[in-house]
Amino acid sequence: MAGKRKEYTRRRKRRKASISARVRGIVSITATGLVLCIILICCGNILKQNREKYYQNSQTDTQCLSEVVIPDDIPEIKLFYTGFTVSFNPSQHQPNYCIWELTADKANGTEKRISKFKPDNDVLGCATLDDYRNSGFDRGHMVPAGDMKWDKQAMLDSHYLTNICPQSHALNGGRWSSLENKCREWVARDSVLIIACGPVLSDRMPRTIGESGIPVPERFFKVILAPYSIPPRAIGFIMPNSAPEEGLETMAVSVDRIEEITGFDFFSCLPDDIENEIESTANFRQWNSRTKK
Repeated sequence: MAGKRKEYTRRRKRRKASISARVRGIVSITATGLVLCIILICCGNILKQNREKYYQNSQTDTQCLSEVVIPDDIPEIKLFYTGFTVSFNPSQHQPNYCIWELTADKANGTEKRISKFKPDNDVLGCATLDDYRNSGFDRGHMVPAGDMKWDKQAMLDSHYLTNICPQSHALNGGRWSSLENKCREWVARDSVLIIACGPVLSDRMPRTIGESGIPVPERFFKVILAPYSIPPRAIGFIMPNSAPEEGLETMAVSVDRIEEITGFDFFSCLPDDIENEIESTANFRQWNSRTKK
């Protein structure tokens, strides 16, 4: 009887030891998992803080993100208007590109819109009002007047013909206008957008208008950067100067693709790893999400 009792006691101790070992194993695995989660969360927060710090610092001087590098053989007159910059091509009588910063506050401006176009007589090669009269093409804003409603002078400056290209009415009042409205929607979520757009002057342009012989672009581009989104993102668009039936998602391309087409270099002051990452993708559905990223 005593032997059976001792054997029972030994088996009981072994079961307790086995259960204890399993419990220690579970506790060890759980603790390791918690430590890894904490490390990942901390690393994620550090990365987020570093990105936010970088972009907040860079945005104190928006000139950095608003600088575009173009080939040396492209004629250029830099024009600094209220709220935007124009790289004007005097031989083509229209911009190489226009670039501006749009904020949520600017997009909600209340300045009355005007429709009085005018030449900038101080700029060599600027088009005239007669060039566009009865041409069959709209005076298409590159920097939209709707983005300049935050300031009276900015609104007036957006109507200089140095900010204008010959656009088909179907594009100007269609997909081009839709994308402008989208930008104003997106900036309400993303706080700040850096936007650049212009005609694709590297194309063959057989059509001209006016006595100045303004070439009619076959295509237009637009690139958009959301520097405050986490992670930051960018997207580009190429639109034909016609009545495109395709939706905006179909016309979305990477910034890299637009740089290949135009020869321009956008957002070059970004760290190389960030620039390479954001300029290689074009996720329209992510941009069109209502959720703040």
